[in-house]
Amino acid sequence: MDKRTLGKDLKVSALGLGCMGMTHAYGVVPDKQQMTDLIRAAFERGVTFFDTAEIYGPFNNEELVGEAVQPFRDKVVVATKFGFNITPEGKPTAGLNSKPDHIRAVVDASLKRLQIDTIDLLYQHRVDPDVEIEDVAGAVRDLIKAGKVKHFGMSEAAPATIRRAHKVQRVTAVQNEYSLWYRDVETELLPTLHELGIGFVPYSPLGRGFLTGAMSADTKFESGDFRNNLPRFAPEALAANQALVDLLNTLAKRLEATPAQLALAWLLAQKPWIVPIPGTTKLHRLEENLRGAEIVLSPGALRAIDEAATKIAVQGARYPAHLEALVNL
Repeated sequence: MDKRTLGKDLKVSALGLGCMGMTHAYGVVPDKQQMTDLIRAAFERGVTFFDTAEIYGPFNNEELVGEAVQPFRDKVVVATKFGFNITPEGKPTAGLNSKPDHIRAVVDASLKRLQIDTIDLLYQHRVDPDVEIEDVAGAVRDLIKAGKVKHFGMSEAAPATIRRAHKVQRVTAVQNEYSLWYRDVETELLPTLHELGIGFVPYSPLGRGFLTGAMSADTKFESGDFRNNLPRFAPEALAANQALVDLLNTLAKRLEATPAQLALAWLLAQKPWIVPIPGTTKLHRLEENLRGAEIVLSPGALRAIDEAATKIAVQGARYPAHLEALVNL
């Protein structure tokens, strides 16, 4: 697979693998050995960028990723995140926490769970309004000097906040949701990242599965699947948003591709410093997604997609209000 560069010098595969769903958020947790095999299969197929976080589980996602990448640890980039209060029993609380002492404690714990000596890319998962971002960036800067972290990242942060952090410690990558059905980042965030030389890592590049074409207004999610609580996945929203999937289906057939592959190819075509991290728990979906990195869209195809997509008004908020309040701070 082709490589891309995040920030100044972090080289990764053009597509990464988001590992959250392997232990968290989508209902029944898959078999650990199967997920270990899937991560290793991704590496065998060229993926060198793996995304996890302490909150996924909590904790057991880092353990899974750490164990799975051991045979090829020196050949991959592992990204994890801090930013939430989690009890010793592994129960997430409602509170954010990016206090420097907490960051240092989280990093030490994450290193142990991941079975690594250095975290390649450490994101602030969500901006903590009670801690100055300069103090957060300073704490990560100290961890970089100590050799525990290599690169600093931010997630769902406002452009002004990114600028402030970047002055203290170079930000290598910013992670936000971005796909054909969520494009808010195009207005201000992407120009800011371009100006500062920061890479961009879109999570949910397939709209949490919606853009694969595998859903309809009648789709029912398992108990415990967090999409049950997302306004965009309410039946009426799914029905209204089907027009976007229909568009992808039509265009994908012309290119002998799937909607998922077209959605990923479109993202990769936006900027050379964009690295999407689609997640999956199935080998055939992994292979399907990776083939999306092989599709090169012509300028005409990109214009056709943009022109058609902009005529479709996506329905439903991406998060309920209490979670939306944690982004763009």
